[in-house]
Amino acid sequence: MGLLSFITAGGGFILIGIWELICSSKSTQDPSSPLTEASPASTAKGSKSKSSSSLSFGFVLVLSLLVILNSLVSVFKAVGLNDKVGSVLQLQVLPIASLFFLYSVLGLFMNVKNSFSLPKMVLDLIALFGFVEEFFLFYLQKKDTSGIENRYFDLLLVPILICVVSTVLALEPSKSRSNYATLVRGMGLILQGLWFLQMGLSFFTGFVAHGCALHEKSRGNYTIRCKGHPEYHRARAIATLQFNLHLALLVVFSVGLYSMVAKGNRVRGDFLQYKPLGAEMQPIEIVSNFTLDSDEDEIKEEDNMAKPKVEVSINGNGYGSYE
Repeated sequence: MGLLSFITAGGGFILIGIWELICSSKSTQDPSSPLTEASPASTAKGSKSKSSSSLSFGFVLVLSLLVILNSLVSVFKAVGLNDKVGSVLQLQVLPIASLFFLYSVLGLFMNVKNSFSLPKMVLDLIALFGFVEEFFLFYLQKKDTSGIENRYFDLLLVPILICVVSTVLALEPSKSRSNYATLVRGMGLILQGLWFLQMGLSFFTGFVAHGCALHEKSRGNYTIRCKGHPEYHRARAIATLQFNLHLALLVVFSVGLYSMVAKGNRVRGDFLQYKPLGAEMQPIEIVSNFTLDSDEDEIKEEDNMAKPKVEVSINGNGYGSYE
């Protein structure tokens, strides 16, 4: 594919991921707020979100077209070099890029033409199929078991799996859950783009691990081989360290961007639904003297014991005698 192809793909994924992160941060709000229903502000926000989603579909359209063009060029070059493996590997990319191309075209038609409408679940299913195919592409692409690129492909499965899981969660009809799923998918796309950039630098520049070198038959058929067993394990450890650094960078960047966008749009979370503790407290009258029921019973029994017993007896003469 070449360094330029990896940089283009990585930059496109990062751009789409950042835009989805911003859009999901803007659309996340308090679902119980009555101001979001049947108001001019809500309709304005709806049209604004429609234009932002159209821009996102436009990014996906451009990136998918570039991937399709690059795959076709790689296929023709592999055929010219009589490299059957390289041509087959690039043909596997075409169905994935075609799915995302269909996803973007349908999304643009839905936003541009009001007469054309599809359930959002249909678009999410198309995107899900594309991510699943991409997952299996890099999961099964191990033509050279001793190549270092396999380690990079295995680590690439992590952001692809994040995109798969988040797209599945976006199928839920709940709007709030769909917004958070889009947020997670944006983070997965950013991580995927960062890792594509890292693979391009590690494969086709001087940043390749020491003791390893690139062996390329065509644009789509290449491998990174090391001199010996120690170099092989060191290169794999370096790849893991690079991925951890990219993951940490993604977390810091995503949290900072989400907090800034949420603060600028006054995103209110569920914690604002709670009232201060002092507002619910009522003045409590402090009673200085209180007794328990058991203590009252004991006091009554002691009073009865202390009182003298008075017996009255009546004699036959009508006079009573007291004791």
